[in-house]
Amino acid sequence: MPAVEIPVEKWSGKIHEVKLGGQGRKEVVVGGENTLPFLHFEGSVPNPPVLAIEVQDSEPREWAEPLLQAWGDVLKDPAKWAKKAVEVGASLIALRLKSAHPEEGNTGAEEAKRVVSSVLEAVDVPLVVLGPEVAEKDNEVLVAASEAGRGQRLALGNCEEKNYRTIGATCLADGHVAIGKTPIEINLAKQLNILLSDLGMSQDSLLMDPTTGALGYGLEYTYSVMERLRLAALGGDKMTSMPMICTVGEEAWRQKEAKTSEGVPDTWGPLTERALRWEEITAISLLQSGANIIVLRHPSTVEKVQSAITRLMG
Repeated sequence: MPAVEIPVEKWSGKIHEVKLGGQGRKEVVVGGENTLPFLHFEGSVPNPPVLAIEVQDSEPREWAEPLLQAWGDVLKDPAKWAKKAVEVGASLIALRLKSAHPEEGNTGAEEAKRVVSSVLEAVDVPLVVLGPEVAEKDNEVLVAASEAGRGQRLALGNCEEKNYRTIGATCLADGHVAIGKTPIEINLAKQLNILLSDLGMSQDSLLMDPTTGALGYGLEYTYSVMERLRLAALGGDKMTSMPMICTVGEEAWRQKEAKTSEGVPDTWGPLTERALRWEEITAISLLQSGANIIVLRHPSTVEKVQSAITRLMG
């Protein structure tokens, strides 16, 4: 019986490699693949996806009880929180400067610089720094964060159409990576990458945050947009060829299934188990659609998702 020839897709493009860290800090490289996620028989996947854990600069009082119990007192100190996150397996720390939000404390540049410096001193893994998602405050605190981590190749976000000039120029000046965030739409993601490139940023200093939905809350649409971005990149479109970062923990843990234990059907099961599954399934699904960096919240999820990555890379 003749052997069956397995059809193999040949792509002309590849995802840019982006390096985070350096100068005495551990380095993490993402991207570089020239095939769809984990299709090793069709191409090369030189760098596995990596996991970050979200750390906030102030104690998150609104978080679900399973999260608060999992982290305990370290939630009061970002540096201690970051150290514990590395101990449970985080390759990156995603530090969110939430206290800078006008409704959360309205802190400014000095506090941002202090917190970023303390976390950089506490851990030796690369740092992703996320602002409060208010453009004017993002500009203020991310510029301060950039100065605190000059030369250590941080990833700074959110970089949006409203503020890309400020964040892009800051990344250029201090040697960092910009995270371009757009609503879930392929053309908007591409356009922001073009704007940042026109500003002078090299394509190996850009990440994309396509904005993601959680299981049951837009996951399918997110998946399809990310997959289209990957198909465009592999087809040769360099303006869609940046690695993608997804804030899975934030999305999964704000849904009622991950934080509600009263007034729900018994078939939903115990809250903690249900919430963990919500984060895990969202994360593993988005890995399959092309995510290169997954930002999680619960320490137990890290082990589960890392196990899945190891098997998929095998």
